[in-house]
Amino acid sequence: MKKLGFGCMRLPMRSGNMEMNKEVDYEQFNQMIDKFFEAGFCYFDTAHGYIGGKSEIALRECLVKRYLRDSYILTNKLTTHFFQKEEDIRPLFEQQLINTGVDYFDYYLMHAMNADFYQKYVRCHAFDIAKQLKDEGKIKHIGISFHDKAVVLERILSEQPEIEVVQIQFNYADYDDPGIESYRCYQVCEKYNKPVIVMEPVKGGGLVNLPEEAKGILDDFNSEVSYASYAIRYCASFEKAFMVLSGMSTIEQMEDNISYMKDFIPFTEEEYQVVNLVREILKKQDTISCTACQYCVDDCPKKIPIPDLFACYNAKKQFKDWNSEWYYGVYTKRKGIAADCIKCGQCEKVCPQHLKIRDYLDDVSAIFDKR
Repeated sequence: MKKLGFGCMRLPMRSGNMEMNKEVDYEQFNQMIDKFFEAGFCYFDTAHGYIGGKSEIALRECLVKRYLRDSYILTNKLTTHFFQKEEDIRPLFEQQLINTGVDYFDYYLMHAMNADFYQKYVRCHAFDIAKQLKDEGKIKHIGISFHDKAVVLERILSEQPEIEVVQIQFNYADYDDPGIESYRCYQVCEKYNKPVIVMEPVKGGGLVNLPEEAKGILDDFNSEVSYASYAIRYCASFEKAFMVLSGMSTIEQMEDNISYMKDFIPFTEEEYQVVNLVREILKKQDTISCTACQYCVDDCPKKIPIPDLFACYNAKKQFKDWNSEWYYGVYTKRKGIAADCIKCGQCEKVCPQHLKIRDYLDDVSAIFDKR
């Protein structure tokens, strides 16, 4: 199986609508799926909450209704936001089957796993239910999507031997990041012989929108390939990485990914050295390492579009972006501003990056909120 997976948290969207009412562009999504298959790829990843539930429906309309079930691999997830007790899990799972239009999922992952959520999954017997669903043929493989430290992952894998695959955040910027511990988590997967699904290989676009100094290093080495190609091929070059997800929202992004993943060539030693130089440059950047996963937004009582405001902050700090103030106004027109934060901490409880969001919102407010 080729190593590039279609991550469906970000899809092509129709323009011209209010942000909250945007719909998936089915025509373009159909074209992207067709190109994906033509190049020999077949792996799709979604979750119940992606794009406000529109990701599952789009896959039903554009993938499931158009291709035979045994021609693709579909991964879905059990997300803690959508169940509170054991009795909620099966009805949620059945709704996911209805939404996507399939009879089974090839992989079903306990979503956004961390130390706190793990307790909820255990308390609600989620792993036991997943095993029952597997026995019934409704799940082929059980896994977890993980966002925490390596010691937590080791504990989970030692206590839940039925886990067959682990999805981790892994990219060259987070390789030795003390908050994410990408490589240490990868090593735990190696120890327990678990195949790895890589998420956020381009760090939410951050490894494409690089500082000029970093771009210069990559361009001097090879100016004919994209910055995304370094990020995705880097991850795919690790032996345990059996799938690297890419959230592709345009045909151009897909064509670029296919160009270097169709006939994948692992990283050379020289490429590792170049990427290591870029990593050191990124460590010096005074920015917020948000991947725009949106998990923090759902629980914010003040409806602050946190990832969007962090993006404005980063653009201002990293690129001296002249129009960041304008975009800040757009993002907060009908929502909360950074200064509205009441310090409840709900956002930090669900943040996969373990960011000090409340402190960062103070920094954002100091730059953008005019008093």
